[in-house]
Amino acid sequence: MILAGSIGFGKLTAQELFVYTEPSSNMPARSVGLRLSNWLMNDATGPVKYNFVPEVMWGVNKRLMFHLEGFFGNRPGSFKAEGAGVYAKYRFYSRDKIYKHLRLAAFGRIAINNGYVYEEEVATNSHNTGYQLGLIGTQLLHKTALSVTAYYERALDNLNGYSFPPSVSGRALNYDLSVGRLIFPKAYTSYKQTNMNIMAEFLGQSLMNNGRQFVDGAIALQFIFNSQTRLDIGYRHELYSSMSRMDQNGLLVRAEHLLYNVF
Repeated sequence: MILAGSIGFGKLTAQELFVYTEPSSNMPARSVGLRLSNWLMNDATGPVKYNFVPEVMWGVNKRLMFHLEGFFGNRPGSFKAEGAGVYAKYRFYSRDKIYKHLRLAAFGRIAINNGYVYEEEVATNSHNTGYQLGLIGTQLLHKTALSVTAYYERALDNLNGYSFPPSVSGRALNYDLSVGRLIFPKAYTSYKQTNMNIMAEFLGQSLMNNGRQFVDGAIALQFIFNSQTRLDIGYRHELYSSMSRMDQNGLLVRAEHLLYNVF
């Protein structure tokens, strides 16, 4: 089972995790997690840009979970707080069998941001005030997991008088495809075994007003320690784009730790 035992999810029948997207499954019920995401992006206009996104996560029950997110960055030169967001996911369908399952979930995000708008890409998980609404479908087949995500995203005016440019489309459709596979261990003997997963993800966006779009590819390694602590290392690269983007290529390093039965 891919990632069975990873971050305590092995207490369930099976579980899948991804680096650049969320799966349709949730974190364990009554658990609390802390996630620290570090983005180092290659900006064509200047030095490397650093974005830091801390998150506090809460598994309300087996179907519902919440994330409280903070957005920090060094644009336009000094490191500062830029905004915050709330993410919620509800799993509404499960068909579980031995070594495989199919799960469907709906999700949404609301975010505020106080930075200036500097690119056409709509990104309410980092740079834009706005919201997301979407669906996730994830199929687990023994050691391989496949997930498809589609969502509508709307960018609004940022705080501090930074209006969204009227010449740029603030409405976007996003579509993501993620594939992950368990590499180690070959066989489970204990939840304390270190898990290693490799994955490839494709992330795309199409602006609804003008049809401009991009497609990115990402590869990542994921390590799970003692069924509770997770380390992600990934690289994302632009494969195609017809829109203006400043920091599309870069490295992601993320650490996550879960506490069980907190509530």
